[in-house]
Amino acid sequence: MSETDRIWDQLQRSFEGNDAWHCPSLRDLLAAVTAPQAAARPIPGGPTIWELLLHTTVYEDVVRRRLAGEHVETPPEAAAWPKPTDTSPAAWLQAKLDFGEARRALRQAVASFPEARLGETVPGREYTFYVMLHGVIEHALYHAGQIEMLMVAQGVRPSATIAALSRSSSA
Repeated sequence: MSETDRIWDQLQRSFEGNDAWHCPSLRDLLAAVTAPQAAARPIPGGPTIWELLLHTTVYEDVVRRRLAGEHVETPPEAAAWPKPTDTSPAAWLQAKLDFGEARRALRQAVASFPEARLGETVPGREYTFYVMLHGVIEHALYHAGQIEMLMVAQGVRPSATIAALSRSSSA
């Protein structure tokens, strides 16, 4: 297995959780969150689950664009931390679909990225493509942990909710 294959695999596992050592996966966490829970701010001054998802989506796209050769500056704070303007269930579903699409596009970009280029410096940055790709995986998992903590702060028990989701989807 090539290094780009391993990175692709880690991207997949962090989102879907298939055979991952961490649990629960980002997809499972997001499936267990309602729009009102996603929009809630249980920690004053902290981000909402929705804001974390939008932020993570922004960086999935930044990394994909950098892999494609674009010189992408770090987004300013307002762009890096978008706020939802519509907090309806349909908008929450769309935010989750947008993240899934950004993750799919990033996995496609990784699958076609030449392994020989992993050691090259990302244009305009001081780190390599290898470091950036591992960083985007770590970034998503870091925010997944925050999402889980925000769920707990709202009284949502992620492990129990996810176990119920798993049982209903396997039935």
